[in-house]
Amino acid sequence: MAISSELITATCSHCERDIPTLNIDLHYAHCSRNLQKCAICGDMIPKKHADEHYNEIHAPVDCSLCSERIERELWSLHKGERCPQRIITCEYCEFPLPAVDLIKHQEVCGNRTEYCDLCQKYVRLRERINHDIQFHSSPGDTAEPPRDIAPPVRERANRRRARATSRSRVLLTIAITGAAVVIGSFFLQRVEDKQ
Repeated sequence: MAISSELITATCSHCERDIPTLNIDLHYAHCSRNLQKCAICGDMIPKKHADEHYNEIHAPVDCSLCSERIERELWSLHKGERCPQRIITCEYCEFPLPAVDLIKHQEVCGNRTEYCDLCQKYVRLRERINHDIQFHSSPGDTAEPPRDIAPPVRERANRRRARATSRSRVLLTIAITGAAVVIGSFFLQRVEDKQ
């Protein structure tokens, strides 16, 4: 049984791929003339696209929020967890604000009080979970809050949703009013131009 010469391979010294021995000389001439190894990732890329490859895959990125220059490999981490200007919502009022301002905001926001329907006392928002666990849970409960706490929690969530809805309505009203002013001024300008 004869072994086909196409099955015998040799390694290209330029791209380090296994190439059939019949084609190795032709492959090497083409490969060394047209391809180069990326110094960063080691991929073989066309020489004419080397700059494009670097800019799209390896070049540092300027963060549009904080203007810091970030290595591309760290970009998703910066955007999701490290950028001081990324938007985070307050755990007490669900207001979106930059991460750099969150601690100061939550110091004030967490000191606001909310009425506890179960014990008829005002409780700081930052202490509400501990208050519910300490004063309104049965001794064996550790995994989840007791059922009698759920309605006030549900009421708070409904109030937050209502606040968010009213905020959305205000923003929509402002947007519509702004659009009306722009359109009105456009028509007024046209009328003045005709006269």
